[in-house]
Amino acid sequence: MIKRRDFSATLGLGTLASLGLAGAMPGLAHAQGGPVEGKQFERLAAPLPPAQPGKIEVIEFFWYGCPHCFAFDPVLSAWVKQLPPDVSFRRLHVSWNAYNKLHQRLFFALEAMGKEAELHDRVFQAFQVERLPLDSEKAITELAVKLGLDGAKFSAAFNNFGMNAKCEQANKLSESYRIDGVPALGVGGMFLTSPSKAGIRGQSEQLQGKQAIAVADHLINLARQRKG
Repeated sequence: MIKRRDFSATLGLGTLASLGLAGAMPGLAHAQGGPVEGKQFERLAAPLPPAQPGKIEVIEFFWYGCPHCFAFDPVLSAWVKQLPPDVSFRRLHVSWNAYNKLHQRLFFALEAMGKEAELHDRVFQAFQVERLPLDSEKAITELAVKLGLDGAKFSAAFNNFGMNAKCEQANKLSESYRIDGVPALGVGGMFLTSPSKAGIRGQSEQLQGKQAIAVADHLINLARQRKG
């Protein structure tokens, strides 16, 4: 997990590269008998209203530049395809400083164009495999064109009048869930877990991700009981 406190106004590409080479963050050991509140997951002090009536919403809080999010993504994507009808899922890009605020705007611009889901994997690859220096609007627009989008249309979406409001809403939701690191999963407006919370110390990131999915399933059941 990359923590919010790891970011500063002067965070540079060299620091980001070193984060990318870091190993899995140690998880918290499971207690016997299943996930434990305060260890494998947290409960929000003030539950959030449902985004869709009759649905349990799961939100992944992530950052394109986070190597741990990249490692978690295949496990998460496979799980999302099997979610039951009463569960909805969406991703939400965090913004903690001027650097990843650009990436949050990239996320919302792609979403506004109806292309985020289609291009999600390719954008992640650009950050994590190609390691493109996506540290300016110009570089991000060049990426969009490389991905097959119209540069002018992308720029219009990136600088749309409503973009600031979207980013502000996303940031407020992150604050409501008390997001201090990514990747993280918010469940039902009531619970929060993550691979680093759910996993066991020394596990691979893939296994930590699977543990997070197991905890998320447990939290969905808790939310379903509350809804019922």
